[in-house]
Amino acid sequence: MGRFTYDSNLTADFDDRILAHIQLVIGAKLRRGESFYFSWRDDPLAGGGRSTVWLHPGISLAYKYFGSRVPTLNRDWVEALSLSANSTIGLQLVAEPQNNVP
Repeated sequence: MGRFTYDSNLTADFDDRILAHIQLVIGAKLRRGESFYFSWRDDPLAGGGRSTVWLHPGISLAYKYFGSRVPTLNRDWVEALSLSANSTIGLQLVAEPQNNVP
C-alpha cells in the first residue's frame, strides 16, 4: 500500500500500482498549471464515505510507496484516468482496462 498526502494533513492509502498511475495523471495536469478535483472512496476501516480534494499547483502533495519496485504502467489506464481528470467532476478512480495489464 502506498500513501497519498495532500497539504501535509490529509492522507489516503492506495495500492502502489494505483498510486503510480494517479501520480502520473496528477503530475501531468499540475505541470500544465491546471487545477481540478480528485475524489476517492475512503477505506471502510477508516469510516467509509468519500473524499474530494481540490488539486492546485501551489498545494503540497507527497506520494509514499511501500514497495521497492516501480510498477509497470498501463497506458490505457493512464488515458482513462486522464479523461476522468479532464471532466467536470475531476479525477475519479476508474477500473483498470484488462487489455494491457502486465
